[in-house]
Amino acid sequence: MMKTEKILRHSNTVRIIHWLVAISSMLLLFSGIGQMPMYKRYNVVLLPGLYWVSDYNITLVIHLIAGAIFGAAILYHIIYHLMQREFSAMPRNGDVGESIIIIKAMLTGKEEPPHDKFLAEQRLAYAAMGLTSLVLLLTGLIKVYKNTGIIILQPDFMTVTTLIHTIATPVFLFLFIAHLGAFIIKENWPLFPSMFSGYVNKKYADHRHPLWDYKKNK
Repeated sequence: MMKTEKILRHSNTVRIIHWLVAISSMLLLFSGIGQMPMYKRYNVVLLPGLYWVSDYNITLVIHLIAGAIFGAAILYHIIYHLMQREFSAMPRNGDVGESIIIIKAMLTGKEEPPHDKFLAEQRLAYAAMGLTSLVLLLTGLIKVYKNTGIIILQPDFMTVTTLIHTIATPVFLFLFIAHLGAFIIKENWPLFPSMFSGYVNKKYADHRHPLWDYKKNK
């Protein structure tokens, strides 16, 4: 039998950075919630093996290490795509309107408009998650810098910084869940394996992403 022809969608570098961001962000959310503290209040510490999650010093170390990985991965991601001049995930004019059309098509079973490498809502989600990530990273760095004691920052400035960091956290969590939730939609199922292998079925790419010039990947 002939093997199904595959098309490269994500390079090894892109996949590694994607998973570094994904894993570090989950650790950041987990450790950040632990510093509030929420786990002791809601008896999470009583679960087997999780007695330590209410320890501020432990969650702080996890938060700092995960934050360093998160920041480094984002920085590398930006530099890599600038050097590769690869901006297919960036939002474009008309993406909002096209996203509405795509969602309606998915709900009603009608035919979707032709897509490029990424769908319009994927480009919008990428921008939203990217902006939120940068806000979290910047405010987090300010909070770390303040704790070093090298300089004294104004209390009002730190209050605003902490507030922004706190508000951005549930926003990021919502976007993270929405990103995973996109795979509930059957039309998106063929994209899921590419997060691990990097490849999608050529027949699928030709059918749903006819505007994508995947030959450039070769």
